[in-house]
Amino acid sequence: MQYTRFALWLLACLTIASCVNPPEFPVEPVITYEGMNKSEIYQFTNGPLDSITIQFSFTDGDGDLSQLDSDSIDIFVEDSRLGIQTPFSLPLIPEEGTGNGISGDIFITIVNTTGICCIFNNRLCAADERFPVDTFSYSIQIVDRAGNFSNVIRTDPINILCLGQ
Repeated sequence: MQYTRFALWLLACLTIASCVNPPEFPVEPVITYEGMNKSEIYQFTNGPLDSITIQFSFTDGDGDLSQLDSDSIDIFVEDSRLGIQTPFSLPLIPEEGTGNGISGDIFITIVNTTGICCIFNNRLCAADERFPVDTFSYSIQIVDRAGNFSNVIRTDPINILCLGQ
């Protein structure tokens, strides 16, 4: 009798759980800044090879995030000081299920050889003892296959160590 009651309770719980609808996301991607692995990076001309990893989460209601062409750009990362964008591409994310809404986390690793350098008095990649650190942030936006752009997020401030080790 006790096992029958437990089995009926378990069956009721499983039935209720299987009726839960998947979350509904808007068709345009929505991104949320989650953080970075560190807040300092060496300037590429005076320091060692260095990198920083940025994490953000995403949702996309129609599941068409990432481009079908591997040469396409769907992540735009912009330096706050110069407005220069560094493009990234997502790997193909397959559409899932009938709802096609997807969510997850994206990690971008930026290496200092991609032009991370200090700027002082209109001098690019300056190494001056009077200015040992430069600070900037990145703004990030993504686009899906339908051309819907996400909101723009901004990282925490990043310090560039201008003088090396």
